[in-house]
Amino acid sequence: MAAPDRESRSYDVVLLGATGFTGGLTAEYLARNAPDGLRWALAGRSKEKLEKARERLGVDVPLVVADSTDQASLGDLAAQTKVVATTVGPYLQHGGPLVAACAEAGTDYADLTGEPEFVDRTYVSHNAVAERSGARLVHACGFDSIPHDLGAYFTIQRLAEKLGGEITGPVKMRGVVRSNGTFSGGTFHSAMTAFSRARQMREAMVERRKAEPRPEGRRSRAVAGKPTRDSELGYWLLPLPTIDPFIVARSGAALSSYGPEFSYSHYAGTKTLRYAAGGAVGASALALAAQVGPLREQLKKRVPQGEGPSDRRREKSWFSVDFLAESAGTTVRTRVSGGDPGYTETAKMLAESALCLALDETPAVAGQVTTAQAMGDALLTRLQRAGLTFETC
Repeated sequence: MAAPDRESRSYDVVLLGATGFTGGLTAEYLARNAPDGLRWALAGRSKEKLEKARERLGVDVPLVVADSTDQASLGDLAAQTKVVATTVGPYLQHGGPLVAACAEAGTDYADLTGEPEFVDRTYVSHNAVAERSGARLVHACGFDSIPHDLGAYFTIQRLAEKLGGEITGPVKMRGVVRSNGTFSGGTFHSAMTAFSRARQMREAMVERRKAEPRPEGRRSRAVAGKPTRDSELGYWLLPLPTIDPFIVARSGAALSSYGPEFSYSHYAGTKTLRYAAGGAVGASALALAAQVGPLREQLKKRVPQGEGPSDRRREKSWFSVDFLAESAGTTVRTRVSGGDPGYTETAKMLAESALCLALDETPAVAGQVTTAQAMGDALLTRLQRAGLTFETC
């Protein structure tokens, strides 16, 4: 399914957005961890900024000038490389033309989006083209949604082992996120945009459902949970309205190993009811504020894009995601954990995803696919080697 000229291209990986904060961290990770012989390049719209970024990194890599608003330059970029990894968001504003260019060129694509509307619209517009060209369009390759998608994938493997090698009955799974890390400016801007576009988001979801085939004889879905006390984990649970449960459910639909009927619910976990209630009130307040244009823009100015916390703050940050899966009277509990989720680990996850797509033996798929569907065990192994913990509890 791969494009016939793929192996003859100039680069294995090109990173677009290398002059931004998260893009800079991703470039630093590649500079430290790229294997010998990797052909990679930095891309952005300003050659001057790219030169400064290269000098700061202390690596001799090529520079590619490309603008997210210039379709011709994006087409040239996609044609030169096996994989494009991009940190340029919000993706609903800036991401569409690059996805189109990669789908046309048969170039693998990885991003950090957590925007459901963007993901659904790119499926409708570009999935069929990518299937024909052999491109793998992989969204949500950072904290949204790798710990949740690959964490669920890892949990399904452990559950199957406990059930004798195969899951034959319904599976109910929940994921519970805890962290002390700060969210990124890009994540905040994307969230405010999503809150303000609830109607458009629903329309995009409906349009995708009409276009997307369902698995035959199987069912996989994201189930909206309710605030509750989890006696097994010992946390108060607050449902999270993020893209993560949809990504997990799509992996469940694509992979028969999840069993004939799979459901997933997604929560934030807190130790006290007070914090859970405060989180619910805060999220509701932001959702309301996002409906008022001037107030939304003021809030976005207070959390600018392209900036992030200090090294010291990030070094103290952590995250964990606990998973509980139940099937046929059997329960499995696992955990994914790591350091600073919004920046350090997100940069690591995107970089390792790009390297995995470019270099590793992976499933023969094409089109818009999830991280579990596109890379599965290969990416899981990479992330474990890179310091993320996947464990059975």
